Amino acid sequence: MTRRNLLAAIASFAAVSLGVSCGSKTKSAKMEAAPAQYKVLLKTTKGDVVLLVHRDWSPLAADHFYELTKRGFYNQNAIFRALPGFVVQWGINGDPQVNKSWSDITFKDDPPKVPNKIGTVVFAKTGEPNSRTTQVFINLGDNSGTLDPQGFTPFAEVIQGMDNVMKFNTEYGEGAPSGTGPSQAAIADIGNPYLEEHFPRLDYIKKASVLP
Repeated sequence: MTRRNLLAAIASFAAVSLGVSCGSKTKSAKMEAAPAQYKVLLKTTKGDVVLLVHRDWSPLAADHFYELTKRGFYNQNAIFRALPGFVVQWGINGDPQVNKSWSDITFKDDPPKVPNKIGTVVFAKTGEPNSRTTQVFINLGDNSGTLDPQGFTPFAEVIQGMDNVMKFNTEYGEGAPSGTGPSQAAIADIGNPYLEEHFPRLDYIKKASVLP
């Protein structure tokens, strides 16, 4: 798949996982305000990664990420989408019941303030307004020219361990149906056993925690 086609596909980042809940009305989230800045430690299969969250960049995203992280949602999450020079993406919990309890909860868009530069962390969304849920990605390159106009809003940046992010396994490529990589619908329905059987060399976030 060409880079141009990959960029065109970005608007459907979360479409499959959101589609799992089609037929039921999504719930809107209202979280408690997170600190103005906070750090999150991702303990991954390639080593530690530290994120610095800036609430002023994207307040609703910062609040949502804070709540999800504190509740352990991102523990044992597969890096199910890893495209060289583009993005690495996670945010489907390996337990289908846990994932279902959060994937129906959407939150409103924030006005873009920071460009999608390398190392920025962003919530995925569909082409519809206010469709962010649980999936997030890290930009592996400068994607500002393509993603900024589409309203993808960074809320954090990698401040330690970007070298480890660059080591995440990219062999499986784009996910189904556009490619032969992991199906987001199958992850949501079956959980990590599906990934362990069919994509055994994926990298994982073993644990995500808010640092003191």
